[in-house]
Amino acid sequence: MKPVDIPGAVFHKMMETDYFSQWMNIRLEEIGAGKCRLRMEVRKEMLNGFGIIHGGVTFALADSTLAFASNSHNRLSVSLNVAMSYVKSAKEGDVLVATATEQVLGGKTGTYDVEVVNRSSGQKIALFRGTVYRTSKEVIETDSKEI
Repeated sequence: MKPVDIPGAVFHKMMETDYFSQWMNIRLEEIGAGKCRLRMEVRKEMLNGFGIIHGGVTFALADSTLAFASNSHNRLSVSLNVAMSYVKSAKEGDVLVATATEQVLGGKTGTYDVEVVNRSSGQKIALFRGTVYRTSKEVIETDSKEI
């Protein structure tokens, strides 16, 4: 029997009803156990009054990347605590890439770092750290004998 791509299946299941991530037009570049890389292009409606990306949009990109990385083990996980530092701004047309990396994975919690980079300029835009609570529920039903 062919092995199931759990991280990929979880990503697609979550994206089906993640309307905000859909609105941001995020695209998956990589997904694996405990890691995720997403990209999106900054659009006009994402800008603040100074003509640069609204901090909430950058935060949302990092938060979505955290969600997909932390749920990639197929344990429904939700944020407990997050913090973000904004390093540089971005403008309309810039392509942002957020990469989440698992730092600590425990039975009940996990900690992830997310780096947001402006692919257009190569500069770091933001640094984000999140801790999640890992429930005992599965995101997608699996037959554990097949995995």
